[in-house]
Amino acid sequence: MSDKKLNAGFIQFLKFNAVGVLNTLIDFAIFTLLHSLGMMNTPAQIISYSAGTANSFIWNKKVTFRDQDRGSKDGFDRMQLVRFIVLNLVVLGISVLLMHLLTGRFGIQVLIAKVLVTVVTVVINFFGSRKWVF
Repeated sequence: MSDKKLNAGFIQFLKFNAVGVLNTLIDFAIFTLLHSLGMMNTPAQIISYSAGTANSFIWNKKVTFRDQDRGSKDGFDRMQLVRFIVLNLVVLGISVLLMHLLTGRFGIQVLIAKVLVTVVTVVINFFGSRKWVF
């Protein structure tokens, strides 16, 4: 792999993570707002996580992976959205499984396990987004 491709891939990975930080801020802000308005945790989490995920799709499509646009003539690719949703559901499943294994089976403290799982899922999500979704 050439240095130019490697650098482009690294820049793309940095953009992906910047979008991830924004997604997390949106998720946290909406969750906090809904919770402060008296909404129960589960519906607040579903709404806030969904908002962060929607943000992720928009920004990753427009900024992170824009050179790989596979969109239809009208600029919206429904199958791309389906692939994005499937990928995120798979990554969510992997994260739940890994959290369970790390905390339950190996006795790792939950916040340390969360960090380890996040590292793994960011990499899976990035390559899945790069190679399959966008």
